[in-house]
Amino acid sequence: MRLRVGIVLALGAALLVAGCGGGSDGGTEATTAPTTGEPVEAGATLEASVGPGFEISLKTADGENVTSLPAGEYTIEVDDQAEIHNFHLTGPGVDEDSGVAETGTSTWTVTFEPGSYHYQCDPHASSMRGDFEVTG
Repeated sequence: MRLRVGIVLALGAALLVAGCGGGSDGGTEATTAPTTGEPVEAGATLEASVGPGFEISLKTADGENVTSLPAGEYTIEVDDQAEIHNFHLTGPGVDEDSGVAETGTSTWTVTFEPGSYHYQCDPHASSMRGDFEVTG
């Protein structure tokens, strides 16, 4: 009986981590600064992605997670891959949302001013989110 309880608890923990996007790849939150290629410059294209699993990201063209950007205008290519998620970007002067029921790709032109920015999947905001800073 003890062995069964231990197995059930271990499986439940594994499912909880997998369901919340808590894998070791850091896919749910922007946590690393760009370390390769040229620094990101205003005018660059950024890649936003949400789904099909419980993953959300904002990356540079080099595939690095965005943690800091210089102020300016950017093109954001949004790839929304699931009807249960959205990519919602907010910050000073910015409030863009891909919509929960919609899927597909869209392109936003966004002007970032200095300050803190946040993106999330609204229905899963406690586990699918990221933050970055924009500098002057």
